[in-house]
Amino acid sequence: MSGVTLQTVIKRYGDVQVIHGVDLTIEDGEFCVFVGPSGCGKSTLLRMIAGLEETSDGQIDIGAREVTHMDPAERGVAMVFQTYALYPHMSVEENMGFGLKMNGHPKDEIERKVSEASKVLKLDEYLKRKPAALSGGQRQRVAIGRAIVRGPEVFLFDEPLSNLDAELRVDMRVEIARLHKELGTTMIYVTHDQVEAMTLADKIVVLRAGIIEQVGAPMELYRDPENKFVAGFIGSPSMNFLRGEVTESGVAVPGLGGDVIATSVNLPSAGSEVTVGIRPQDATLAAAPSPLTVDITEQLGGVAYEYLSTPTGEPLVIESKGDDAIEAGTEVKVHYDTDRVMFFDAQSDARLR
Repeated sequence: MSGVTLQTVIKRYGDVQVIHGVDLTIEDGEFCVFVGPSGCGKSTLLRMIAGLEETSDGQIDIGAREVTHMDPAERGVAMVFQTYALYPHMSVEENMGFGLKMNGHPKDEIERKVSEASKVLKLDEYLKRKPAALSGGQRQRVAIGRAIVRGPEVFLFDEPLSNLDAELRVDMRVEIARLHKELGTTMIYVTHDQVEAMTLADKIVVLRAGIIEQVGAPMELYRDPENKFVAGFIGSPSMNFLRGEVTESGVAVPGLGGDVIATSVNLPSAGSEVTVGIRPQDATLAAAPSPLTVDITEQLGGVAYEYLSTPTGEPLVIESKGDDAIEAGTEVKVHYDTDRVMFFDAQSDARLR
């Protein structure tokens, strides 16, 4: 097993720079997730670690070896792609062992490694089947098994669940988390789905436009984001953002019906504009005469999401327990814990502390 270190890593396509001096340390045995919107550079960064994209500048180390310009086969990594890329004419067993066979490994060694991987992934009963006879989740497990038999130092996953339906995605998330616990190998996982990131990661790397916005444990990013982008990207539903105006006694929020929120945060001068962030989970609703009205209620059973019409037209979502949901059309007052409200600079989006 090995950790991965990136030092001032840059990627250019001609005159266009898409990865901007990334510095990152992934510890041995850690499950690290790259997350961000489409086009943020997460897959490019993963492919640079794999050696599938050339590194324009900087250094990549895997364990004690510099691998910046090594061929992919020499890096000790195995990659699982979004597409399964299985050979349709081969059985599961043959697909999993094909890479070892091509590299000249003895037949008994291939059989042993395929058998070990099959047990880990619960594929024993499918070894003689062709990919066409498997479900999407089973095919992805075969693709993961093909990576396991290589015994890599680092596993790389490039959005491996995006082709699966919602139920299978949940099942495979559990499978991958269990696999990491069992193998203890360093894993780097790319996704645009922050729910996957929160449930799988030891460490999350939030990327935007080829720059790391913040690195940390899932709940660290959720509770203590450095800026508005991270605050809005981590957490489901997303954080509510409302315009606020600094006053002598706090921050006035027109979208909350004129509430003034007292805070010990270092605010700019009175009259300045700030952005107020409230997570849907950190507020409750009560029926009361108010300029805020419940517009739509999404009832999901155990929880409900209530979408409010505000006097400023800003969207506002509040999470309630399913039994406590308030009917659409009801005027409501929003109650919130002022210690959990966050404030952001209106120009730079940086967190105010």
